[in-house]
Amino acid sequence: MIDISSGISDQRIQLFSIIGSFALLFFILSLIKKKRLKEEYALLWIGASIVFATFSIFRPALEYLASFLGIHYAPTALLLMLIMAITIILIHYSTVISKLSEQTKRLTQEIALLRHEITSKKEPSDDSKK
Repeated sequence: MIDISSGISDQRIQLFSIIGSFALLFFILSLIKKKRLKEEYALLWIGASIVFATFSIFRPALEYLASFLGIHYAPTALLLMLIMAITIILIHYSTVISKLSEQTKRLTQEIALLRHEITSKKEPSDDSKK
């Protein structure tokens, strides 16, 4: 007896993957258009969504990748790629946040020094008027 539900299920997963990949791509592009996401930070998301869409559309490429990695069910390879991409993006954003945190700390210290300098220059001039 032939199991048709397996083929229908695989097609449904492939369709869902294609729709999800393009939905992510259009969502990222709309965030860029609304100026809510800078282009430099969106490149990783755009690249990831293009890779997901490519592997979702070209199922033989996904199956080849899955067999190369020793994964028996090809959509699992897509899930693995998704998890790896999100991990890479999170690491990238963590380094950006760390760098910005250090810059903020340095700028706050510089502002404090400048304010101290300004107030210390104002104080002697106030005393000389007395």
